[in-house]
Amino acid sequence: MKYAEKTVIVTGAGRGIGKAVAVAYAEEGAKVVVAELDVALGQAVAEEIRAAGGQAEFVACDVSREDEIVALVNHTADQYGTIDILINNAGIANPHTSTFYELSADEWDKVLNTNARSVFLATREAAKFMRSNSDGGSVVNLSSTRSLMSEPDTEAYAASKGAISALTHAMAVTLGEDGITVNCISPGWIETGDYKELREIDHKQHPSGRVGKPEDIARACLYLTAPENNFITGAQLVIDGGMTRKMIYEP
Repeated sequence: MKYAEKTVIVTGAGRGIGKAVAVAYAEEGAKVVVAELDVALGQAVAEEIRAAGGQAEFVACDVSREDEIVALVNHTADQYGTIDILINNAGIANPHTSTFYELSADEWDKVLNTNARSVFLATREAAKFMRSNSDGGSVVNLSSTRSLMSEPDTEAYAASKGAISALTHAMAVTLGEDGITVNCISPGWIETGDYKELREIDHKQHPSGRVGKPEDIARACLYLTAPENNFITGAQLVIDGGMTRKMIYEP
């Protein structure tokens, strides 16, 4: 139970990567705050963790709203005395109906506020409590390989993930003075649906030989936030089965 007595906030913990991260910390003994906009999903994850013998509480939170982030962090600190780890996972994709020429400023702002601004706000608020801990604290931000490469019509999403990567090293330098590490993970293809439905070609296109799973990212979070790994800060860990290192030529 490596994380016994530690308090962890995971945003966007109702499904996919966020859920896997929340479960992984609970299995290691942490007290997990499941922060999620979708009430039904968030409650279900917290109940699943408790049914398995873990400690979890659901808190409804729209991370695009500053007041809700402040309330989430303050509630966690009031309930558990401190905050040790923050996993900034919540995010939304580029609007599927918008091409580059149709993307509105409001749609742009929604993606940037949800994905990038929330990372700044949640870290700012959590760090106020982490800096009082004897061993500081740890923050992990979920960026994406889309901060390094893109498909057409993904400008808002790519910009938000690039901002998260930049925010990570900026906050690592600032918060290092208070004993707080800040790192980011950039996942590639992490299948959050039915893994059995994937085709052989889906797996073979990865140098690793398979498509990623949410648990791959969860294990990386556990690694980056382990107290003995506090020399690692400001890092961007790409977890993509080697895809961004693979040269691809059109036939």
